Amino acid sequence: MAIDYRQSGVDVEEGYRAVGKYKAHAKRTSIPGVLNGLGSFAGMFEVPAGMKNPVMVSGTDGVGTKLDIAFEMKKYDTVGIDCVAMSVNDILCTGAKPLYFLDYVACGKLDSDIAADLVKGVADGCVDSNCALLGGETAEMPGFYDEGKYDIAGFGVGIIEKEDVVTGANIEEGDVIIGLSSTGVHSNGFSLVRKLVTDYDTPFNGKTIGEALLEPTRIYVRPVLAILEKFRSSVHGMVHVTGGGFYENVPRMFPEANKKREQAGKNPLISVFKKGSWEIPAIFTELENRGAAKERMFNTFNMGIGFMLAVKADQAEEIVKAFADFAAKDEGRCSTMKASIIGKVGAASGKAETQEEQVLFED
Repeated sequence: MAIDYRQSGVDVEEGYRAVGKYKAHAKRTSIPGVLNGLGSFAGMFEVPAGMKNPVMVSGTDGVGTKLDIAFEMKKYDTVGIDCVAMSVNDILCTGAKPLYFLDYVACGKLDSDIAADLVKGVADGCVDSNCALLGGETAEMPGFYDEGKYDIAGFGVGIIEKEDVVTGANIEEGDVIIGLSSTGVHSNGFSLVRKLVTDYDTPFNGKTIGEALLEPTRIYVRPVLAILEKFRSSVHGMVHVTGGGFYENVPRMFPEANKKREQAGKNPLISVFKKGSWEIPAIFTELENRGAAKERMFNTFNMGIGFMLAVKADQAEEIVKAFADFAAKDEGRCSTMKASIIGKVGAASGKAETQEEQVLFED
């Protein structure tokens, strides 16, 4: 007996319905430079006119097992923001402006309403970062994913003049580290979180703990680009605090500067953070209380700081004030963002080969 594609588990008509819903969300993200719409074989974006030596900057990431909490709570419209945030915040570390984003949604059985909610979140993230949702892919793979489970990932592209790229090469001993507050756990460490939290409906700080955990990752694009417009020469390095927390991510801004120091016979740069210089959100204390190893928290989570900038010491206070002014005027998700001086760049007493030697904390 002959069977068709639908009988094998792939509902093409449901896919058409999903794409129709995607288009309305993608339309909200259109910006100058977009040359075609969703549904083409490829998305096209025009390189902005007037650039002398443009560099394209790319980033890709997913949301990880945070998705499982979204499935349990049947709330699908925020994890798309996380998907965008993870890529555009990485791109931002070079000083580049995100231009466009493409998403990938995979599932075992497609429900166009759920898929559209996921893409709505992606569009919301694109609007927040002022980039276009240029295209994507939805893959229905029966028997490969459990029914009701989805995966989502994405790919972003930004642009910057070559001479303006923030490489970290200009970081110096004595630079000040400014931290920008996170919204909570963001999108990393959820394999541990899910071992500690299963009671998602339990009240926590005026909402449920599930809602607190699903709070979307903050997108730092607009405030940081505003700062770079005025203080670019004073911003020497930037860090997106993602998987691996402080210990894995902060050292990633030093390699270029340390190459110069090695040639000059100097010890490498390290980061020194001042304890108590920023507010650690209550969700991290809750995770500790539920069994997360206290001594490993800064290796796993952002601990309240989602993005960092290493800046010239004599400009640090003015930059912090500029961030505060931006937040006070913002009508979006950066209105509650706080900027704080949280540490400094120091020089190691030796080779500083381990993460614990590269990232220090002082009272």
